[in-house]
Amino acid sequence: MADRSVLTHPLFTGISTAHLSSLVGELARPWVVGLEGRRFQARGGARKRAPGAGARHQLVFVDRLVATLIHLRHDLPHAVLGVLFGVDRSTVTRAVGEVRRLLAERGFAVPDRPGLRLRTLEDVFAYAQAEGVELRLDATEVQVRRPVAGRGGRRAFVSGKKKQNTMKATVVADHRGRTLWTDALRPGRMHDVTAARTAGIGPCFDHFDLVQVLLDDGYLGLSRDHRGKALSPPRKLRPGAIAPFVELRERQRHDHSSRRITVEHALADHKRWKQLMRWTHRRDRLPDTYRAIAGLVSDRTATV
Repeated sequence: MADRSVLTHPLFTGISTAHLSSLVGELARPWVVGLEGRRFQARGGARKRAPGAGARHQLVFVDRLVATLIHLRHDLPHAVLGVLFGVDRSTVTRAVGEVRRLLAERGFAVPDRPGLRLRTLEDVFAYAQAEGVELRLDATEVQVRRPVAGRGGRRAFVSGKKKQNTMKATVVADHRGRTLWTDALRPGRMHDVTAARTAGIGPCFDHFDLVQVLLDDGYLGLSRDHRGKALSPPRKLRPGAIAPFVELRERQRHDHSSRRITVEHALADHKRWKQLMRWTHRRDRLPDTYRAIAGLVSDRTATV
C-alpha cells in the first residue's frame, strides 16, 4: 500500500491541494446522501440499525475522490489503484463510478462568481448576456473503441475528418479560454453544426438577443441562420480578386481567428488529462468523464 498522503500530490491528482480540500467539502454530503439512497433501494425499506453501525468503508470518501482523480488524470487501471490503496479492484471500480458521476453533475465555475455554476447552455447564454461576455464555441473529438461487429449504428462513430471512431464534444469558452460549458457527447459522424443544434443553441440565439458567439468555418450554417449573433470568419475571395481586397479579407480572417483561439486553448486543457487523449473504456461512460474533467478545469481557470 502506498502512502496515501503522497497520492494527494498535484502530480497525481492534477489539481492543487486547496482545490482538493474544497472538493471534499462540496461533494462529501451528496455522496453520503446518494449512498443512503442506494442502500434504501437495496434493502427495500428503512434501515434497522442506527447510522454508523455495521462494517466500515475500506475507502473513506477522501480516498475515493483521490483514486477517481488519479484515474481521470493518468488512466491507471482499477487493479493498479486497488494495489495503491490496499483494496480490491471492485471497490475501486465502484468508487470511481460514484465520484465521477458527482463530478460530472457539478457544472462549470463562473469567473469571479464563487458558488455560481453553469449547468445548461441556457445558463451560459444568460450569464453571457448579463455580464456582456462574448462566447467562443468549438467541437473536439475523442477517439473511442470501434463498436462490435454486427451491432446497429456501427458507422455512426466513424468521423469523416479524423477517419477514426470518435465521439464529439461541443465546448463553450470565454475570451480568456475559461471553460463555461460542454454538452453530452455525440457520435463522431455527426457534423459540428448538427451537434450544436441538437444541444439547443438555436433557441438560445432566439431568446438572448445580445449574445455573440465566435465560430470557425465549420459553423457557416449557424452564421447564416443567426446573422449578427453567430459570427464565423469572412469567406475567402475567389482567385483573381484584386490584391488589396485579398489582403483586407486575410486580415479580417486573422483577427477573427486571434479572438476565437481561446476556445482552442480550453480544448487543449481538457486533452491534458490522459483519459481524453484516447478513450479505451465503455462509450456510455465517456460523457460523464468529459464533463467531470471539464468541470475540474473550469474550477482552476475561473480563479486565474
